[in-house]
Amino acid sequence: MTALRDLHKQDKPREKLAAKGVQALRNDELLSVLLGSGVRGKDIRKLSREIVTMMDREFDTLDLDKLCDIHGLGTAKASQILAAIELSKRYLIRTNRRITDAKDVYDELRQYADRQQEYFLSITLDGASHIINTRTVFIGTLNQSLVHPREVFTDAIADRAAGIIIAHNHPSGTLEPSAADRSITSRLAEVSRLVGIELLDHVILTRGGYFSFSDEGLL
Repeated sequence: MTALRDLHKQDKPREKLAAKGVQALRNDELLSVLLGSGVRGKDIRKLSREIVTMMDREFDTLDLDKLCDIHGLGTAKASQILAAIELSKRYLIRTNRRITDAKDVYDELRQYADRQQEYFLSITLDGASHIINTRTVFIGTLNQSLVHPREVFTDAIADRAAGIIIAHNHPSGTLEPSAADRSITSRLAEVSRLVGIELLDHVILTRGGYFSFSDEGLL
């Protein structure tokens, strides 16, 4: 059984990844990195090629039983492959969502519109307006002391976000922004300019609709 470390240096997928980047690896090489070693009677290169052949043929219906049909591939390694595929799918689904207007924000956060407590939320975006992450900043009555710019922008900076959208719900059902809403928006817009992450909108959510500071020319 040939382990990844036993391959000639120029043939090692890990060495190639380090030298040229992960994008340079073929599909079977990516699998070799993931699995680390072959199985009894089958080296890692042959095993990876067999798995790729199966993935090319029936990726959409791939499951544990089918992978385990590959001679020598046990439950542990088959589970590694399925877990990697599922994790990739979840991140691809998340990062493919885009926000282009306040209606998209409302659709993304609709579940909070009829909450009985106020939720203050943030959505971080990349340069192409794809969602990086959606977070609850805090739960409770909105006021200046609770919405500290540090809490809003720390995660956005960690995400390397190009832009951020903030939102909160009004349990009362009114869409009119309060004085506190306006003050908080102004304060966060000022901080956004300092940290270089654009505050794109502040959206108020209710069961009956939404109010967009951007649409109303208040940003």
